[in-house]
Amino acid sequence: MTVDISIRICGQAGQGIQSISAAMGKVFIRHGYYVFINNDVESRIRGGHNFDQVRVGHEPVNAVNDKVDLLIALDAETRDADLPYLKDDGVMIYDDEKPATDSKNPHHIPIPLEKLASKAGGSKIMANTVATGAAFALLKFELQPLQDHLKEVFGDKGKAVIHQNQTCAEAGYRFVQQHFKGNFPYPLDTGKFQRNKMLLNGSQAMALGAICSGLKFYSGYPMSPSTGIMEFIAALGKEHHIIMEPAEDEISAVNMVIGASFAGARAMTATSGGGFCLMVEALGLAGMTETPVVVINAQRPGPSTGLPTRTEQSDLKFTIHAGHGEFPRAVFAPGNAELAFFAVSKAFNLADRYQTPVIILTDQHLNDSFSTVDGFDLDQITIDRGNILNDKDFSSASDYKRYALDKSGVSPRIIPGRTEAVLYADSDEHTEAGHITESAAVRNRMHKKRMAKLKGLRKEMNAPEIYPSRKGDIILLGWGSTCGALKEAVDQMNSQDMSTRLIHFSEIYPFPECDFSEIISDHTKIISVENNYSGQFADIFSHETGLAISHKILKFDGRPFTAHEIISVVKERL
Repeated sequence: MTVDISIRICGQAGQGIQSISAAMGKVFIRHGYYVFINNDVESRIRGGHNFDQVRVGHEPVNAVNDKVDLLIALDAETRDADLPYLKDDGVMIYDDEKPATDSKNPHHIPIPLEKLASKAGGSKIMANTVATGAAFALLKFELQPLQDHLKEVFGDKGKAVIHQNQTCAEAGYRFVQQHFKGNFPYPLDTGKFQRNKMLLNGSQAMALGAICSGLKFYSGYPMSPSTGIMEFIAALGKEHHIIMEPAEDEISAVNMVIGASFAGARAMTATSGGGFCLMVEALGLAGMTETPVVVINAQRPGPSTGLPTRTEQSDLKFTIHAGHGEFPRAVFAPGNAELAFFAVSKAFNLADRYQTPVIILTDQHLNDSFSTVDGFDLDQITIDRGNILNDKDFSSASDYKRYALDKSGVSPRIIPGRTEAVLYADSDEHTEAGHITESAAVRNRMHKKRMAKLKGLRKEMNAPEIYPSRKGDIILLGWGSTCGALKEAVDQMNSQDMSTRLIHFSEIYPFPECDFSEIISDHTKIISVENNYSGQFADIFSHETGLAISHKILKFDGRPFTAHEIISVVKERL
């Protein structure tokens, strides 16, 4: 039987929800399963209504489901809020010391989580570990893999802490075995241990992509949902000889990154929409001085502070046009963690090759969601620093022109201090040699030179993914993190005899060279699916292709799409 199980762990911030989901995710992938974990948290350190949703299956899973098979409720308030999401035949475990539920359902199992934690581990704070053990028993998954995971996680805290947590996990496991006589309808076979897959979120994947691409300088200011990138690079920075410079604000961060890049280092920063606003002036500096820079904008709902821990795709047009005046840039929007890893590598290469900013547009859903990733093929990683000159390339050190005119728009550059050539650069308009000018003729030539890079950049953009290969009467159009939910929607619609295809863009600007004549006819209905209010990508797609969008499915409540949501709206509209 094909396995596809959804588990929701709900409770207050500080109750260890993410410890449960992490334990499940890591144990399950090590025993051959695919996992997807979505975090839904409030912007607070303690309290509130939070949950993690874990989906596990035999086949790749890339989005969450609307309904869950197992609900683990760590407190009464969140239990009552999340109970409507439990399937009719699903099972809930909850602490019987909390105010009792009115449910007479025999699949709603009261377990003294805090009492067992206090007895087995000496503190009720380990109630989440008891709940994890109980869940493994319900799933009929062996206890030992969980015990091995706890030993690994708490190894640095000593044998006593390891023993306490293992005892708590066993207490929850044995309680279910002794008191729950029913059969959970979705058991998991433990299977054989294997280590050929990783559990990564988008932030970790992008950090790894940067490290593998030769990152040497990172500066940033912590702003969710981008902070995970900074934390991961900081943890590995010393090992990989990366300078990590926490900044007092985003303005300082991006200017330090531009300075490091100007000096020859591969440099990057990451932020969210509000921080990106502060970086925009410096982005123009990079555009005018033709300095490579990679910036990750992890979107969250705005404006202003907005919803700091939620997701949205509302910065697309802003990112493409950010900065006064006009200057070239490239914009990527990877659809999953694996694409995000390789997007960072390509971003560095294009930034160096075209001496221009490259922006990677992600969001909270991509950055914070964990998924099963096969080992990255590092042979696909190449490092291209572009056209960099050395002393042997000059007849005289004074002959060098930093902004020499070229049809491609790209002038050969030098790394300051590595040659005897004299380098002039300025944020004012300048001559080929880098000297300030107010000449109208020179302005025209230099501006055209910079903008000529867009022609080359356009050719570098990958065409969208078209899924599946067979024709479809309905086209779902998407970009960025909606990829997983859209693919599942397409699969389910095709299984219901709704002939459907997906066109998904991971590289947005300059708009890729595409020919859709073979897959789109006058009778094809194109439905754009986006996490924003106005359908920003739909506007760009229509402008670039001349193709009309039949319908827009738009969501802007801060939560990601599910396949069920998409299919339901499609059926309503058609």
